[in-house]
Amino acid sequence: MRGSPMSRRAVHRFRQFARFAVGSVKIKLLLGFCIFFALILLVDRASSFTRWKRHQNFVDPSDSHRKGYTLLINTWKRNDLLKKSISHYAACPRLDSVHIVWSEPDPPSDFLVHYLEDVIQENCKSWQQIQLKFDINKEDSLNNRFKEIEDLKTEVVFSIDDDVIFPCSSVELAFSVWQSAPDTMVGFVPRMHWLDQTMTNVDYYVYGGWWSVWWTGTYSMVLSKAAFFHRKYLEMYTNDMPASIRDYIAHNRNCEDIAMSFLIANATGTPPIWVKGKIFEIGSTGISSLGGHTEKRTQCVNRFVAEFGKMPLVSTSMKVVDSRSSWFW
Repeated sequence: MRGSPMSRRAVHRFRQFARFAVGSVKIKLLLGFCIFFALILLVDRASSFTRWKRHQNFVDPSDSHRKGYTLLINTWKRNDLLKKSISHYAACPRLDSVHIVWSEPDPPSDFLVHYLEDVIQENCKSWQQIQLKFDINKEDSLNNRFKEIEDLKTEVVFSIDDDVIFPCSSVELAFSVWQSAPDTMVGFVPRMHWLDQTMTNVDYYVYGGWWSVWWTGTYSMVLSKAAFFHRKYLEMYTNDMPASIRDYIAHNRNCEDIAMSFLIANATGTPPIWVKGKIFEIGSTGISSLGGHTEKRTQCVNRFVAEFGKMPLVSTSMKVVDSRSSWFW
């Protein structure tokens, strides 16, 4: 029996209302879920931000050695330059300790020791105490700068000469790069080697200075006059480097930095990493300005190839640049 038109309209309107009501409930439930998840997300991000701020403001002292580095500085009868260098680097945020490679016949004077301790104390910006130590050597040898250090507190050293200074911002950048690749050498002064194509009967390599790097955009070494590397390579240089190479370096007073590049490249099979940084020369010109310097370095490269039985250096064109100081990316 069919209902009247009035009842059919009532049923139709009821069904429309029911569908609308159900749809409204679904919409409200959906909005409710969205708001709920949005609140959870905001709370989580606020918590993460709080944890991040807490981590930034409070450094765990027990974790400081792992995150810091040791300044390993080589010097020779240039106390004025040594004072300037340590005064500068003492202000760098993550410096943990300073080891001075001392190969002079007389030990450092008490005045120099106390002066450097005061300089570090005055310029240090970190909460921790920066340790100063002189590593005294009985003989004068370029191999001394890579002697194993038994009481080294950090995993990494920043090997530096006393006559060059880099801004702390550049040093911190290079340290961060090393942390991402702790087995390789990270430094500021790139150099290159290449195979002499005129030699047909034997592989003969030529050492290339800065202009070779500038011209080709390629390098295979970063010099230890300004470079980060893991402390294990000091032990390897002292105990595993062929004695003939160390004797050659001691006799010729040259190429210890090339030998370290060979050692690390041979151990890793990877190239070093060049970090671009502004260099300030605070001393007079060194041995690189003397006549025949490139030829002597070329002789070292080929001598080391013969000792290693191969050419371990790996060429690369990668360069790390701080984009904050660059006009264009």
